[in-house]
Amino acid sequence: MRSMSVDNLIFCCENRTLEILLVKHAVGKSRGQWGLPGDWMKDDESLEQAAERTLFERTGISDVYLEQLHTFSDINRHPDERIITTAFFALIRPDLYSHVSVETQLDADWFDVKSLPKLIFDHRKIINFGVAHLKTKVRHEPIGFNLLSKKFSLLQLQNLYEAILDTKLDKPNFRRKMMKMALLTDCEEKQSGVAHRAPKLYRFDKTNYNKLKKKGFSFEL
Repeated sequence: MRSMSVDNLIFCCENRTLEILLVKHAVGKSRGQWGLPGDWMKDDESLEQAAERTLFERTGISDVYLEQLHTFSDINRHPDERIITTAFFALIRPDLYSHVSVETQLDADWFDVKSLPKLIFDHRKIINFGVAHLKTKVRHEPIGFNLLSKKFSLLQLQNLYEAILDTKLDKPNFRRKMMKMALLTDCEEKQSGVAHRAPKLYRFDKTNYNKLKKKGFSFEL
């Protein structure tokens, strides 16, 4: 279906910064310009299958959090023809960050969502929509854990929320609310390689995670 495409917003949180993966187009009028990794939807695949395929082809990774975001259908969103695109967003853990590989014909790089280069078509609008959605999402579903390593400290958890919400959070209040939701399990380990007193490591409780994800919650900070 040549008039239907998918675009993936691939997020990762690195060094207390919410980042997104962009690719530099190699062909066509958009050659040499930055944009979201995407592709045409094939006749024999669903939107979800197209997004999963594109994610793997563009990054070499699979089996990560991937969710449909929104369909963008403005008549003039593409300069040459009518193209409708459905955007998906993927959340990448830090341990996968350095393993992301891309197709050899495409340049790719991670960018701070607050410091993006000039983008093709309406991709800045799509990213702005995605970032706003992610900010709302983490307040009502515990999806932020998909951007963390399997074991993490409370400071790393707070740094993640601060990066997504783009705000400074009160440390005692944040920790109290997190512990109250019973999402965290003490690993009975401490973080290594830190200069000061090593903090405890936690992992998220999958059972309570799935319950909260299904039910939703209001996490006012």
